[in-house]
Amino acid sequence: MIARPPLVVPLVALVAFLALMAVVVGDWAPVERLDVTLSEDLREFGTDHPGLVDVLRVATDIAATVPFVAAGVVATVGLLVRRHRREAYLCAWVTVLIPVLWGLMHWALHRPRPADGFVFVDSNGFPSGHTSHAASAAVVAVLLLWPHLARRGRALVVAGAAALALFVGGTRVMLLAHWPMDVLGGWLLALTVVPLTASVVTSRWNN
Repeated sequence: MIARPPLVVPLVALVAFLALMAVVVGDWAPVERLDVTLSEDLREFGTDHPGLVDVLRVATDIAATVPFVAAGVVATVGLLVRRHRREAYLCAWVTVLIPVLWGLMHWALHRPRPADGFVFVDSNGFPSGHTSHAASAAVVAVLLLWPHLARRGRALVVAGAAALALFVGGTRVMLLAHWPMDVLGGWLLALTVVPLTASVVTSRWNN
């Protein structure tokens, strides 16, 4: 079984994502100032705490593309072996769609990353791929586990999923790999794509 959040959730996320993309690509001054201010504060903090930066450089890669795709393939195959085909289709589609979508946006949208970050990535920055991966995996986990858990279990899963998405997003900003708005874009992308995919998969299965 797959939980289906109200359609308003991905629709609101989609509208918010498109609005954010417009102001980011349009170089809206208030957003730029906020990005720069937060990032420069974190640059100062990271410079004063090099040990923490070294740990985050390693930890952030739990949500890199290769681990995300590998985990998606393992989850898909595992669910197919157990004959949970609807759940497997959700994992498979999310594993494909999320990297493709943020990759296309990185290619199409000119959004430079912060200069002289604690990690170097030679590509555009909106939205954050690591954040999109982590948030998507978190939302998929919630949707798959929700129907099988009682209230306490659901609360724990939601808390764990939120912690994962927030942690990875935080590492990307802390390492100056992305501006804060890039990370927000990654969260919104996941909140749009995963619930909509779940709705499509569930609807087609029921038909």
